[in-house]
This record gives sequence, C-alpha cells and structure tokens, in this order.
Amino acid sequence: MSRPTTSHTSTRRGARAIAALAATAATAALFAVPSASGAGAATTAATATTAGTTAAPYCGITWGSLPKTSAPLTAGRVDGVRAGRHACFDRLVLDMTGPAPGFDVRYVTTVLSDGSGFPVPVTGGARLAVVAHKGATTVPSMPSVAGFTTFREVKWAGSFEGYTTLALGVRARLPHRVFTLYDATTNRSRLVVDVAHRW
Repeated sequence: MSRPTTSHTSTRRGARAIAALAATAATAALFAVPSASGAGAATTAATATTAGTTAAPYCGITWGSLPKTSAPLTAGRVDGVRAGRHACFDRLVLDMTGPAPGFDVRYVTTVLSDGSGFPVPVTGGARLAVVAHKGATTVPSMPSVAGFTTFREVKWAGSFEGYTTLALGVRARLPHRVFTLYDATTNRSRLVVDVAHRW
C-alpha cells in the first residue's frame, strides 16, 4: 500500500495549523483586556445614561397645568382679593365669609364675565379663569401684581347666581395648585391659587 502523497500531508498539516491559530485567537479574546477605545465606548454609554436621567422638578413642584375643581356651593360672599410673591410661585387669595367654597380654576383662551359672557382681556401669555362657588355683593379692589415673576394682571370678571370669577393673566401656561382654608372661629375662608414661576 502506497504512502500518502506529500501534497495531502501538507494539506492536513496546514488545516491543523489553522485550527490551532483559531483556538488561540478565541482564547485570547476571552481573556483580553478592553482597549482604550472600548473603555471610551463604555464611558460614552454611561454618560448617555446619566444625560437621559429626568431632572428633578423645579422647587419639587408637581402640580401640572390641568384644571383644578371642587364641587361645593356654600353660603357667604367674596369680600377681598390679594396677591403675594413667594420663592417658587406667585399667590392669589380670595377672602370670603362662610365655609370654604368649591372652585374651578383652569387655563382658557378667553376669560368670560359671569352673567354677561363678555370677554375679560388680561395681559400675559396665558389666562386662568378663577371661579369661586360663592357670590359677592360688592366688587373688591384688585391687587397690583407689578414686578411679580409669574402674574401679569388680575381683573374682576363678575359674580352671578352664587359664582364669582376672576381673570388672572400669567406669563405662560405654568403649573398651578388650588386649595381652600376655613377658620371656624371667625367663620371665614380663603381660596388660594398658586402659580409656579417655571416648570
């Protein structure tokens, strides 16, 4: 029986050499230290994750800008309106007699006067219709908001059948909150509207 030719032997030796090289390369890949470029890629990914993290809300405010409402219609009357400046928001307060009322405070295209339905224009990039579920027998003076961060103008928009409306012009559509307070010893209440300085 004849021996394999030299060419066949060389072919088998070449195949074994290629397989050995491939195994060596695979082993080296398993234990390789990441290159500088790999480290940079990892750093970039970490930076992207950090950049994608949501920033904390301004002053911790999470009020949003959707309508705020409460149903009760109570006895008493609106007899005063005032405004104040705070570190993170501007505040509007309606002073009233009787228990705390319901309310409807929302952004609108145009504030309409109670009863007549006429538009009540106010300065500012956005308008809040502030409706207290309580009437008024006199028109209180409106506070000046010159120099306020968020408020631009406050106007009386009428009182009709147990509802009183104010037009509040603000810098832009910003987060707001609404709440009421009641002091049983004096039988007086307040409707408070806060509008944040920014998002």
